[in-house]
Amino acid sequence: MNSTRLQYQLSLHCWQQHLFAVTLTVPKHDAQLLTFSLPSWIPGSYMVRDFAKNIVEIEFCQFETGHKVAFEKCDKQTWLVHSSGDALVVKYIVHANDLSVRSAFINHQYAFINGTSAFLNVKEMQHLPCELSIAPPPKASWKAHTSMSPINHDNSPEQWQFYSESYAEFIDHPIFIGECETYRFDVQGITFDLLFSGHQNIDKARIAEDLTPICEHHLQLFGAPHPISRYLFMTLLADNGFGGLEHRNSTALLYPRYELPLVGEDKGHKTDGYITFLSLCSHELFHTWHVKRIKPEVMVAPQLQEETYTNQLWIYEGFTSFYDDVTLARAGVIDGEKYLDIVAQNLTRLLQNAGRFKQSAAQSSFDAWTKFYKQDASATNNIVSYYTKGGIIAFGLDLLLRKHTDNRVSLDNVMKVLWERYGRDEIGTPDDVIARICQDHFDIDISEYLNAVVYGTDDVPLERWLDDIGLALHTRTAVSADDKGGKTAFAGIRHQFGANYKPATLGLTVTQVFEGLSAAQAGVMVNDTLLAINDEIVTAVKLQRLLDNATTDTVKITVIRDGQLINLTLAVIEARKDRAFFTIEDNDKFNTWLARA
Repeated sequence: MNSTRLQYQLSLHCWQQHLFAVTLTVPKHDAQLLTFSLPSWIPGSYMVRDFAKNIVEIEFCQFETGHKVAFEKCDKQTWLVHSSGDALVVKYIVHANDLSVRSAFINHQYAFINGTSAFLNVKEMQHLPCELSIAPPPKASWKAHTSMSPINHDNSPEQWQFYSESYAEFIDHPIFIGECETYRFDVQGITFDLLFSGHQNIDKARIAEDLTPICEHHLQLFGAPHPISRYLFMTLLADNGFGGLEHRNSTALLYPRYELPLVGEDKGHKTDGYITFLSLCSHELFHTWHVKRIKPEVMVAPQLQEETYTNQLWIYEGFTSFYDDVTLARAGVIDGEKYLDIVAQNLTRLLQNAGRFKQSAAQSSFDAWTKFYKQDASATNNIVSYYTKGGIIAFGLDLLLRKHTDNRVSLDNVMKVLWERYGRDEIGTPDDVIARICQDHFDIDISEYLNAVVYGTDDVPLERWLDDIGLALHTRTAVSADDKGGKTAFAGIRHQFGANYKPATLGLTVTQVFEGLSAAQAGVMVNDTLLAINDEIVTAVKLQRLLDNATTDTVKITVIRDGQLINLTLAVIEARKDRAFFTIEDNDKFNTWLARA
């Protein structure tokens, strides 16, 4: 036993029952009482998840004798042990059946484990180095992958061993054990590894080719020396599902397997699903600098047993949401027209979002723990996304800075200062960091802008500056309920129902009702089954056709609610223009802005 390290062993106890086992060996120490705990949330995902609820068995024993040691569980995630300074062995079993990037999951093909879901913290020893040994997996074809530093560089098939300098670092390296495909490429001296779970004939070389200029962009933006020497894109492939979570030297992604390009497919065409995957990779890699190292003061050493509040998430997720897409266009992975359609879709989400007038981006950041991460069908009417509005705020700030300085200063310059001033040494940013940087470094007062669009609920006034980069912003009516915004050649609808829905056995099930529109005024509610308009049974297509061709000011709608038939009166009103799109008015101006990195 190493007397200067916490030693963890991870093994797959029973993959059929989604169980893994952990053995933690604690060296001799001076403390009479040891505090063991599991985090209740994972950095980057701001919701209390109570990971300790998945510990189904636990015991504490003396290291030398094997005798059990009494313990007290003092809350949902904390165990107290009177150790008398003796070395201890803690053995516990964890249930892992959450197919997401935030927790742990085991199936027939692989095991995925976040450290926050698996590894107990010893409060009195949390600054000690941590050593991890992974026991031989149940299947010979399974391999282990993580961005953690290896102890044995030969990656022995019998056992894998890894090392971290502290508990905080230890839990920031997700672990994959199972069947997978990998691909390695180098960018500016950094080794990038792609990992895809299972065997799906994914065109890994093509993905690496498209990711290379994206990686180059981020590395160039923040400059050398780089904080990483190796980076792992770890992708869990599933039939459905979407997610990404940043880590210090890696990211964990969840993505539909058939949205990615397969070997032999046409390389000249990128589907929307594939573009979204590249943008997701861009987003999480950007977090290597902007979240994992540049971070709010309260997130430098957060307490993972309870919520840690900040109103700065609009800076961190919002700015990253701006850069994830614009990087694809700057790098030539998508063209300018496609990029503008993506921005237009983000604006469209805001235009449909009445909650943007009730909650500011700063408030959205602070309330992420409840209102953003625990959304229900009413969310669009009551909250705003710090991702979506934050990205538009970043776009507007870039244009404002260029306007004030005749293109000498852009958001890129702000990011560079953020990195040099706060990120390299990870000292944490104050709430007013963006205003402070713009004033102190560039002599630009942006307080009026921030007060209006960040701390207030004003829309970002993009129209003030778009002409400077050769663009014009327009709005139009929707083509259909599935219309996400952007340019289209199809005619828009005439009349708007004002709710989202999905097919039911008969009729349509209402999933969302938009404040202020006809459906809400008529009294339509979420989970109603919409059966008919003027006694005509409806489908999604028929509903819109009947509305568009209505010749009266109102129509009768029939719904089923709680087992009862209810007739309501729906006003037939002109569809609002809530789908955004851009036109390029000056290609030279736009291309100049887009090319600037």
